[in-house]
Amino acid sequence: MTIRQPAERFRALFEPRGIVVAGAATHPGKFGFVAYHNIRAAGYGGALVGTNLAGEEVLGEQTYASINDIPDADYDLVFLGVPAKATADVLRQAADRGITAAFCASAGYGEIDANGRAHQDELAELADSLGILFAGPNGQGVISTPNNMCAQIVAPMPPRGTIAIASQSGGMVSTFGNYARQCDVGISRAISVGNGAQINVADYMEWFASDPKTTVGLAYLEHVADDTVERLAAVVEEMPVVVMRGGRTTRGVDAVAAHTGSSAGLDGTDEALADAGVTVVGSIAEAWRTAATFATQPLPRGPRTVVFGTAGGWCVITGDAVERSELELIDLPEDLKAAVDARVPPRWSRRNPIDLAGGETRDTIPELLPIIAAHPDVDAVVYLGIGIQSNTGAMEKAGPYYPDHGLERIVEYHDRQDTRFADAAAVASDSTGKPVVTFTELASTSPDLAGPAAVRANGRFCHSAGDEAVQALEHLWRYARLSAGSA
Repeated sequence: MTIRQPAERFRALFEPRGIVVAGAATHPGKFGFVAYHNIRAAGYGGALVGTNLAGEEVLGEQTYASINDIPDADYDLVFLGVPAKATADVLRQAADRGITAAFCASAGYGEIDANGRAHQDELAELADSLGILFAGPNGQGVISTPNNMCAQIVAPMPPRGTIAIASQSGGMVSTFGNYARQCDVGISRAISVGNGAQINVADYMEWFASDPKTTVGLAYLEHVADDTVERLAAVVEEMPVVVMRGGRTTRGVDAVAAHTGSSAGLDGTDEALADAGVTVVGSIAEAWRTAATFATQPLPRGPRTVVFGTAGGWCVITGDAVERSELELIDLPEDLKAAVDARVPPRWSRRNPIDLAGGETRDTIPELLPIIAAHPDVDAVVYLGIGIQSNTGAMEKAGPYYPDHGLERIVEYHDRQDTRFADAAAVASDSTGKPVVTFTELASTSPDLAGPAAVRANGRFCHSAGDEAVQALEHLWRYARLSAGSA
């Protein structure tokens, strides 16, 4: 695959030895202050210095009037929080100090008018001539969790993980970061592309595919460059790429022009991306669920799926979702029926979905999950019912009779059981190399209960609904089928 910028410049952007914040203001409402604060507060360990025309102290640290005045150190990245008219001079100073990457948060470029577009193009050409990777302008920031770098002008700093994000909306970077914090499925790198004067989403995805800290790419796209589909087709040979597109309606196209100064067409782009092997999704929530599932589950070897659980209604709904998908709700093999028969009373469903109908005992689920997952006729398992016991315990704990009447002991038992169930799902997946996808609405409504908390502790993503879990699993199967076909 073709990298349009040398890989070393991407390293300077995402793993800089030192950062200069140009325009580190003293006012906490200014971009330069917020970026300087966030870099320092997140624990970035490299050299960090700010420039300020008055040379004032910011957060108790000395700043300098210009990059020319800063002490010698290994600086790779300059974060530009200066007005648009000052950007060119700062880029020249940065190049003189050996800086090879710049992130420009300042607005007032191509999203404004033709003059702004011309200025933006001039800056990109200048950066090219100086050997600087120029991210932005009109961007929110750049995050790199392996080195605790949060060089952006808003929150949050997400946990570490293996999902890398390139977004043509800074707000979507924050949204994905918030999802990451909620479910403890982390991010490796994240970049707000802004107007993309020099570097676009495909450039970032190409570098992410070579990044050992990344296993899946996640993108929000409004404008799709002419070569984007072809380039992402090469990327998906190395890793899955999940894409959510904005600007799919007439009004949406107008909004894109106002947002980044780009054009979005009502064309067959989504279909072309899907044909290229990109995982195209219909909502931001689906984008995150899908990327999180890619990051935390192995790919299925086939479509043959078993739905297994202890809540009859959800078994029915989830089975329907499998039937509507490209997955296969298999007929239960006789030896699997026998395995269930040996562990629960005859009232269980006796078919797929496997509804235990309340007949399970203490060890039924930890025993059956590995047996089901290991069966040669099963490629994936959707497990439901986690959280039921810890939710029951939470109600008992909140009542007026706790901790007496044996309630303390039973609450502890409920929590312990839900933890065992989550552990069993992770062990079954790890031992077989097959996806065992879990879901419970408690992942959203009561995420601190023992059940969903244990799923997170095992490094897995817990879906909030059965159809959502099936949808993500279907995306994994489509990508696995594509990968097998191209091998």
